[in-house]
Formats: sequence, C-alpha cells, structure tokens
Amino acid sequence: MTHQKLEDLFAPKSIAIVGASNKKNKIGTILANNIIGLGYKGKVFFVNPSYGMLGLRKCYSSLEKIPKEVDLAILAIPAKFVLETIEKSADKIKNFVIISAGFSETGTNGKKLEDKINKLAQAKGLNILGPNCLGFIAPTVKLNASFAGGMPENGNIAFVSQSGALAVALMDKAKNERLAFSKIISVGNKMQISESELIEYLGNDDRTKVIGIYLEGIKDGAKFLKAAGKVSLKKPIVILKAGKTAKTQLAIASHTGALAGSDEITSVAFEKTGIIRANDLDEFLNLLKLISNYPSPKSSLCGVVTNAGGAGVLATDAFKDKNLSLADISDKAKKKLKKILPAESSVENPLDLLGDAQDDRYRAVLEILRNEKIENIFCLLTPQGQTKVGQIALVATEYSQKKDLNIIPVFIGGEKISQALSSFVKNGLVNFATPEAAVGALEKYRVWQQFTDSSTKVSALKIDHKRKDKAQLIISKAIAEKRKALSFSDSAEVMKLYGIEAVAHADVTQENIENLNLGFPLALKIDSDTVLHKTDQGGLILGIKNIEQLKQSFSQMQEKFPGEKIIAQAQVDKFAEIILGIKRDAIFGPVIVYGLGGIYTEVFKLVNFLLVPMNLREIEMQIMKSKISFLFKGVRGQAACDSKQFAKILLGLMHFAQENLQVKEFDINPLFIHNYKQDACAVDIKIIF
Repeated sequence: MTHQKLEDLFAPKSIAIVGASNKKNKIGTILANNIIGLGYKGKVFFVNPSYGMLGLRKCYSSLEKIPKEVDLAILAIPAKFVLETIEKSADKIKNFVIISAGFSETGTNGKKLEDKINKLAQAKGLNILGPNCLGFIAPTVKLNASFAGGMPENGNIAFVSQSGALAVALMDKAKNERLAFSKIISVGNKMQISESELIEYLGNDDRTKVIGIYLEGIKDGAKFLKAAGKVSLKKPIVILKAGKTAKTQLAIASHTGALAGSDEITSVAFEKTGIIRANDLDEFLNLLKLISNYPSPKSSLCGVVTNAGGAGVLATDAFKDKNLSLADISDKAKKKLKKILPAESSVENPLDLLGDAQDDRYRAVLEILRNEKIENIFCLLTPQGQTKVGQIALVATEYSQKKDLNIIPVFIGGEKISQALSSFVKNGLVNFATPEAAVGALEKYRVWQQFTDSSTKVSALKIDHKRKDKAQLIISKAIAEKRKALSFSDSAEVMKLYGIEAVAHADVTQENIENLNLGFPLALKIDSDTVLHKTDQGGLILGIKNIEQLKQSFSQMQEKFPGEKIIAQAQVDKFAEIILGIKRDAIFGPVIVYGLGGIYTEVFKLVNFLLVPMNLREIEMQIMKSKISFLFKGVRGQAACDSKQFAKILLGLMHFAQENLQVKEFDINPLFIHNYKQDACAVDIKIIF
C-alpha cells in the first residue's frame, strides 16, 4: 500500500457520503454537517435513494450515478447493503471508509460478510478503513470525515485509535491540553488498513512528528514489527496498549474481534522496535505533549531547580532506576551558586533556591546550569506566599528558547498557577503536575533517542537446509512411529545440530547395566513420551553412587513403569539451572523463553522473552539486562557465567524454532550453566509435536 494511495484516502479532493441524511442525530446527517460545515474545500456528493435533494444539493441514488470523479466514499448505511454498494462502484472509486457496524465484532455471520468485502478489496485494489469505525479527521485540510464533533487544532500529532469513543474523549480533552493533530484516525475492525499500514503511512507524513496509538490487539505481528521498526528510527511511536490481564483480553475479543497477545511479549516487541509504551492514559497524553513540543534529549544528564525542598526530594526519588541521572555540579559552578544563593540553599543537584526565591534567583541559577552544559532542566515551583509565579514562568519560557536546552516546568498547584500554565501552553512548554510524571516522560523520550542512535538492522535468520533436513528426519521418524515426543537421545541429537550439548547419557537395560561407562554419581530417569513430568511422577532418582544402588534403582523403576525406556545420566556439577523454551505466540510467531530453571521456575518466575530474529550482539545485550543478568555479572564474589556462550545457545534455539515449525512445545529444563570455563549442558529436553 503506497503512501500516495493512502494520501488519496486521507486528503481527498472529492467525497461521496453514502447514507447522507437531514434527520436529527442520524450518523449520515452528522457526517454531512461535519464535512460541509467545518471548512473542507473539496467537492462533496450526497448519496441516498430516499432523497432527490438534501438542502440545496442534489442527492444521488447510488455512487455509480455520480457523473464526476470521486476520491473517497464514506458509507453510513446498514451492514447488509455495504458489500453490494462497494461492488457496484469499485471500478470507479478506490477509497472507502465504512462507518457501519455489524461485521466481525458481532460474530460468525458478520465475519463472513467482512471477509467477502476484504476479498473484493484485494481483487479490485481498494483501500478500506473500518468497518465499524468513527472515521477520520485531517485538520491540515479541514476535513472531519467522522461523526465526532468539531475540528481539532492543526499540529504534528497523529492519533490512531482502535476505539472510536476514546478518540472522541481525547479530542475533547485536547482542547484544554492544547494538543494539536495532523491526523486522527479510527481503525475499527482493521479489516484491511490496520495499525501497520498507518504507521508506515504516517512515518512518511512530513506533517506528523509523533504517532500516538491506542491499541487493543495487533492484527499481523510480522508486518507490525517491520513497519514499527522502520518508522521508529525516524520518529517516535507512542502506544497505549490495552489487554494486560486475561479478563481484559476476553473483553477485547468481544469488543472488536481483536486477538490480544501476551502482554509481556507485547512489551518485548515494543522494546525491540523502539516503540514508547505508555502505562496509562495520563502518561500517554504527557508523552504526546512532550514529544510534540520538545526536541529529543541528546543527553541523559538532568538538573533540578526548586523553591521547595520536599518537591526536590520527590524529584530525586523519581530518578531511581531510570535511564536519566542528576548531573554533577562542578566546583566552579558551586562557587558561583554560593555567591548568589542564601547560605541555607543547597548547591547540590537538586538546587534548592528556598521558599522566598523570585525570578531573579531562578534566572541566575538557570544561566549557571546552562553554562554547565546540562541539557535537561526540571524547573520546579510551589506557589508560596511570596512567590511571583507569573514572573518565574516568564524566566522558564525565556530559557526554553535557548539552544540545546530543554526546560521542563513542574509547577505544582491549582488556581495560583493557572495563568502560568496557560502561558506555558502558548509558548510550547509542557507543565507536569508531579516530578515523577516529568522524569518518567523524559526518560521514555530519551530511551527512544538512544534506540535511534544505536539500532542496527537485523536481517532474517538464514535457513540451514542440511541441518534442517537432519532434524526433520529424526522428528518425522518419531511422528511415523506415533510418538508424541522425541526420546532424550533423539532430542540430544537434534539439539547438537543447533549447538546445544546434552549431558552424557546412555540407555539402560538388564544387559548393559554394568558397562555404562558414565561414572558415578548417576541419575536414573524414565524416557517416555507419556511421562513428561518425571519429578512429579517418581520417574527420577538422583545421587546413585555405585553399581549396587544403580541395579536397585533400575529394578524399582522397571516395576513402577513397566515397558518404559530408562536412561542413565552423568550427574554433573552446576552453578545455576536455566530453563529454555519456545512459545508459538499467536501474534508474533516463535518467541524464545529463558530464565531461572529447575524446580523453582514457577515460584520465582524470573523469565524473559526474545523475539525472532536477533543477532548475537542483540541477544547478549538482552541477557545483560534480563531478570537473570546477575548470573552473568558475578554473584557474591563468584565468577560470572559466560554470556557469549549463552547467547550462542539462544541463537541456536532461534534457528531451531524457525526450521522446525511442527514442534508445538519445547523446553530444556534444566540447562546447567557454570561460572568457570566449562560448557553448558542440557539435562532434560522436551520436544513435543
């Protein structure tokens, strides 16, 4: 879908409103009034067989009766008439917005109708927004092609929403918040034009600086990752993603027919593609305002100036675990500060100017911090009895115009600061109600900038067909034998192809029990596709020290699991137990799972996710900031585990996931890793198909 094709949809020179009406509160009436009455300069045609004229305009009985060219048709008619209407006009009109509801969100019959329209769109090369959507608004061309009222201010924020009602609420809130938009687009059921196509389109839109999206579900994970990863390198994408709980995900399915994926995997996908994730609606709005008005921060160093010690303490706490830090003040600057500030003031960062601080004190301190080359300065204020709020606001505004300086006001209060807040809005400053909100928003903006600075293109993993064929031969044989899972020895053979070694092992029979050559101590276990959880079912015996114990344990296990295969494994030293797995996510495809393993996996839940593909450098970076990074940094004087070796194992697992799609479930639990020069080894492997 090219940029120009979507430009014809969102900036049309002519529009037909199908279902136009003059009846009060009808959607067709609201659409007609919005398009005609809010400044759109293009041609407008009304279509409704019930009218000959609507007002002073001719009303056509159908789209095909319109004698002139039509760039966009907006349909607000019963769902049962939509397919026929598009079908009859598809050779003439290539862009449609389906406002009508009654499609996949209603169930099976609605989904069938939606599928028919989608098939027609593909055959005829049509662009269709919706169905079941609010429409869109393009303030740059004064076009409100929706049934929401009003015309938002023209600006640089593009807002895409899967909820029409939320889009209406945001537009209303935008009036007070002074949010200004390049586009507001409701996607509805996303039959054809989804978040991915819109991200790509808006990424090429010079009028858009930041893309904000309210998202309930992602339609196509691979397409989304490709579009978002490409666009995030040149402009920020801020997403408010619903569906953090299982109950919410059920609600979403009934609302739009969307499929919500695992929330944690979604977060991983966002991080991988440089998307800024907002945790709630307030943060979403804060991020859009900040990014819309400020250049991206090139430095993580910050200064805090305050007239209230308590506010300064809260600001200091807000930096905890953030990718921002309070800058050190040079001795030279401290001497200057001591000359201009009262003796009781703090010349450490945060700089406490005391409660009687006026604009002259703020000005002098901001000038010193500017000379310290501190890019980001949080200007805190509480309206105390003697505080000249308006004059201090003017100083903050003045310094916000200086090059390479981000002045972020945090004026805390209500009526006493209201005029100052209005002046900030007029001058492009964003005031935050709390230090925590200000620091949190700037940090996320900074992390995006770091993503653009350090991101490297990761190409798709190459298929090794020789390796794949060898693995497939082993798996296919097991499937032909009607086994549900590979034996340990088969699993070990497959894993070796992907660079993952298994612990030394051997099948145990009555005939070979005295000649295993594995040494002691040994572990004895059931190797069966019907006994997958060995510890729980008594299919594992550890610490076998000699041949007599081995024979006794073997006899016990034969009696408990008659006819099942039994294997012995060398019981080796370990430093830590890791779990490795593959999750086939419905949205994003194969996901690699790794974390603290063994019997405590479910207790501690120190698990991480990686999306395919990644390169070794990316994988190792993720390991070093994962929930188990402590294993690779050294613990309490212990030597660190080899992160490079572990990264190679995870890369091998990615190749395995990509080359063996018929494997439904996979895990290694545990993988023993060591804090000295010894290779990791898999102790238990499940490959289930």
